[in-house]
Amino acid sequence: MTDQLLAPFEFEFFRNGLAVATMAGALCGLVGVYVVLKGMSYIGHGLSHAIFGGFAASTLLGVNYFLGAGAWGVASALMINGVTRRRPIGADAAIGVITTASFALGLALFAVYGGGGGSFDAALFGSILGVAPSDVWVVAAVTLLAAAVVFLRYRALMFTTFDPEVADVSGVSVARVDALLMLVLAASILATMRVLGVTLIAATLVIPASVARMLTNSFARMLVLATVTGAGCGFVGMNLSYHLDVQSGPTIVLVGAALFASVFLATAGRGRHRPAGPDQQIGPPAAPALVPPAPSPAGGGAPAPRQ
Repeated sequence: MTDQLLAPFEFEFFRNGLAVATMAGALCGLVGVYVVLKGMSYIGHGLSHAIFGGFAASTLLGVNYFLGAGAWGVASALMINGVTRRRPIGADAAIGVITTASFALGLALFAVYGGGGGSFDAALFGSILGVAPSDVWVVAAVTLLAAAVVFLRYRALMFTTFDPEVADVSGVSVARVDALLMLVLAASILATMRVLGVTLIAATLVIPASVARMLTNSFARMLVLATVTGAGCGFVGMNLSYHLDVQSGPTIVLVGAALFASVFLATAGRGRHRPAGPDQQIGPPAAPALVPPAPSPAGGGAPAPRQ
């Protein structure tokens, strides 16, 4: 039994895929906390589809995947952020228009010029066969980048997540912080697309953060739990995908979904006693050290955001 479990580790492609899946799960779990708490879970789904348009264009033009799709993803992220802030429409509408158009363009390019095949399927559903050592380093670099952004901009990100109006009055550049978060999200999707696939990235962003949300009311602990949960789902899902001969992306998502269902059932009773709605508190009131101080604007003090 032990020999069977360790057998896939003899193959380099599996070791590379396992490393990427584990880091990708941790990365998506960490970034997904902000996506879930800001009520923008659809953005992961949308940006992944937008980047697919860049993937199609770079593949057909012979441009490096990370350069072509990366530039396309960054442009889409900034465009979504700009449209949302400057027009009287919701973020979901902006995401729907921009990203679905980009995805449709990618499908049209493949239909007209060909060139789909295995790379097309891998981009949609993920595949460990296409993971190279360079992909491991790229995902590792993006994971470290995301962790550094969260660590260095922790208070600003938390402030804008829970109370952007007060953050803006207190001197925090909400537009810049939101743009920074969108860029990190776009980089995370770009780095993990080859393993998870376009159609499943949204789930890996939402599920670990949702599981962590059901287990704690502390913002700091939620970040840690979501990261660990995402990494665990990636590790277990990749091993199961090899032994069950199923694509890696769907297996990782199904492991996360099973964990979500288990935690949901286990915490159902406790959940009935929690306050519901937008005023639900994240983090114990007795932990003021995690709350960024809010400088008093002219005319009175500004309340600090809930953790």
